[in-house]
Amino acid sequence: MELYQLRSFVAVAEAGHLTRAAEKLHVSQPAVSAQIKALEDELELALFERTSSGMVLTPAGERLLADAEKVLTAAQAMRNEAKALKGEVAGKVRVGTTSDPGFIRVGEFLNTTVERYPLLQVELHQEVTGAAFAKVHDGELDASFYYGELEHPSVDGLRLRGSTYRVAAPAAWKRRVVDADWSEIALQPWIITPSISTHHKLVRALFDKHGIEPTKVVEADQESVIANLVVSGVGLSLIREDLALEKEAAGEVCLWRDVRLETTLWFIYLLARKDDPAIRALLGVLRDTWKLAEQPARKMDQHG
Repeated sequence: MELYQLRSFVAVAEAGHLTRAAEKLHVSQPAVSAQIKALEDELELALFERTSSGMVLTPAGERLLADAEKVLTAAQAMRNEAKALKGEVAGKVRVGTTSDPGFIRVGEFLNTTVERYPLLQVELHQEVTGAAFAKVHDGELDASFYYGELEHPSVDGLRLRGSTYRVAAPAAWKRRVVDADWSEIALQPWIITPSISTHHKLVRALFDKHGIEPTKVVEADQESVIANLVVSGVGLSLIREDLALEKEAAGEVCLWRDVRLETTLWFIYLLARKDDPAIRALLGVLRDTWKLAEQPARKMDQHG
């Protein structure tokens, strides 16, 4: 029994499909299929039922999945410990960022990281928030800055700060929106982000409790673009409060009512990798950058 076979077993169980599991593992679909078959042959058990819609765990597969996950977690912990014993913080780490590097202090974060860990190469990837979470969960990113809720027990995070959003409209629309009720404000043109983003979820939460939908005219995936579109008179949107107040003071936008939506900025990573030397190094840099105290880690459930 090999670790790569167990990785394929867990990946197929999570994806429910050979092709998607192969994409996640960056190997060919026939290779994943062969690894699953070899594991089943060795165990003398069928781990999956092959159906027209994908791969479904058998009762035996469900029982053994947790054991496979524990073995992989233990193997990763052993690798991490070996690196720690050598005092090694080296290699490449892939970090997701948002569209506002100043707000998340990327410059200070990178400067300190380079000074402390010259052998550690940080590779930045700009992502929509929801996509960043999925990529950390799937192992496509090692860590990421992220707005929102921690939606899966296998993903942990360092809380950096709270963040508030306001409803902003073009300054010229002040008379048009100042006395608008919820139904009227929903009928105005809205600039919306992709459905996977936390920004989109905040907009939906804003209107869902009133049983109405905003009128989408434009979809944009960067907060700086959204703010510029509001200023340009395209429509309304949610803008982070510090930017909204700055643009209101400059006469570029007006704010609708005293509506505030709260979310959280995190630095997220897989809980199973919390002892990885590179992850620990980045968390230490962030605690210093943001002047944060130690935060307790969440417990991972057996199917994390």
